[in-house]
Amino acid sequence: MENASHPTFGNGKICYIELPSKDINESATFYHQVFNWQIRKNDDGTASFDDAVTEVSGTWRTDRKPVNELGIMIHIMVYDIDATIALINENGGEIIQPVDKAAREITASFSDPTGNVLGLYQHGGR
Repeated sequence: MENASHPTFGNGKICYIELPSKDINESATFYHQVFNWQIRKNDDGTASFDDAVTEVSGTWRTDRKPVNELGIMIHIMVYDIDATIALINENGGEIIQPVDKAAREITASFSDPTGNVLGLYQHGGR
């Protein structure tokens, strides 16, 4: 599922995310190690990212509080949710809601090292 060209451009597409971070290097390392996001270090000390399929970009913001109260939930697609949960635990994250084996969709939620809560989504069956 790798997009070697350019992202898909289109009206209404979700394309850019700003994630709160207490430490940009820590956040960049976490998302690279767990999700293989590509990291761009900027001259001003900030960092930007592209997701693993180069369809969504973003940056980390140290001037914002972690998003840890339930509201809008962004889910990150993964091939193997169990392997991803292990990587989250190994890299300073925490599983907030484990996979519900009886649920229709294969999802879980986690907090990153800053405390942001996001979801995991595995497409297809186990």
